Amino acid sequence: MKKIIYISVMICGIGLSAAAQSNEPNSQQASGGRLEAYKIAYLTKMLNLSPEEAQRFWPVYNQYSNEIRETRQNAKQSGESEINTEEKVLNIRKKYNGDFVKALGSGRANDFFKAEKQFGQYVNRELMERRENRIMQQQRHGMRP
Repeated sequence: MKKIIYISVMICGIGLSAAAQSNEPNSQQASGGRLEAYKIAYLTKMLNLSPEEAQRFWPVYNQYSNEIRETRQNAKQSGESEINTEEKVLNIRKKYNGDFVKALGSGRANDFFKAEKQFGQYVNRELMERRENRIMQQQRHGMRP
């Protein structure tokens, strides 16, 4: 049963990624769709959701994720300070914590926030490694970074 959920999430993620690529001319936005699909797969694996938990969790997660995305986009457009933006994001996390507790229980809700943070750290490490590799390749070929 867990394999079925995982496969369903992956198919959904591929669909999100394809939709993002076809509807968004900006490749950065399209890669955001792929990144979201990877995040969904990562969270599914890390939280080991039962079908019932998944049914309760994903609608809450989607609302939460959309609200954070909108907050960050608005902050970027308005030139809001980073500290104010992070305070707003923290308030969103606090707001949704109770919903995540209802969906998963208190310990697993905390696991969700930890897994989300770990995913962000993984993505940042991966981006840094890719940048470093690209710079090294350019230097080897006599190109300027």
